[in-house]
Amino acid sequence: MDQINLLLSSLPDGILLGFVYGLAAMGLTLIWGVMNVINLAHGPIIALGMFGTFFLYSRLGINPYVGLVPVAIVGLLLGVLIYAVAVHRVINAPHLSSLLATFSVNMIIIGLGTAALTTSPYNVDFTAGSISIGSTTLLGTRLIAALITLIFTGGLYLFLYRTRPGKFIRAVANNRAAAELMGIPSTRILALSFGLGTMLAAVSGALIATFFPFSILAGSGYELKSFVIGVMGGLGNPIGALLGGLILGVLEGVIPAFLETSWVPVIEFGLFIVILLVRPGGLIGAKK
Repeated sequence: MDQINLLLSSLPDGILLGFVYGLAAMGLTLIWGVMNVINLAHGPIIALGMFGTFFLYSRLGINPYVGLVPVAIVGLLLGVLIYAVAVHRVINAPHLSSLLATFSVNMIIIGLGTAALTTSPYNVDFTAGSISIGSTTLLGTRLIAALITLIFTGGLYLFLYRTRPGKFIRAVANNRAAAELMGIPSTRILALSFGLGTMLAAVSGALIATFFPFSILAGSGYELKSFVIGVMGGLGNPIGALLGGLILGVLEGVIPAFLETSWVPVIEFGLFIVILLVRPGGLIGAKK
């Protein structure tokens, strides 16, 4: 009976967290889908999004959800800058080159962040109330974050399928050479894609900052979850990333009801290996 009560209280929380995990993975998988680059700077960018919310709220008094706008804009511009400086010249090189380039960006951000902010934990002391349904309590910050994730997912879908730049991104993702022959400026489209992926990572970090304490190193855990989610939903499939995030959230809600919490990463990454072996294109297939 205690396990059922624990499950009823932890499962909704896990599902709501899964939405934000999906948003973080969406950025990673968008970059992979368009340019075949595994962005190892994804985690520190999530951490920068967390600090964006912290400084906007704690220093300037800006509501965290209003602060998402500047965080998103800065994230987009930072992504374009990273692409221009570190990724553009290795975009056609073997995967190891782009891995090392983004890993270098990872280390630079962590090094600068550690020097400026230390590795001490920070906290955004913000609440948005809660809703109680029986023995289950849903925090307002989780509910709002899930709603914002749905808005970003819908916005990304409309952007990719209903706008001219979005169609250019899909064309470049499908066949870059053919897209260039049709007059599509692939370099600018790749920079935009990297910027969008970075923006999604920063926004997810900004939302996570309202849940948990964090440090400049906090993004690495979410980066690993993004890899698991990307493989579940299909690398290169942003919509599949949301489904993968929800699956991971359900696992994190269910497992603690029956096993020690330490089993959560064991089962998650065990599932990661199984999917890689059995269905490497993801549960709903990689997007082309």
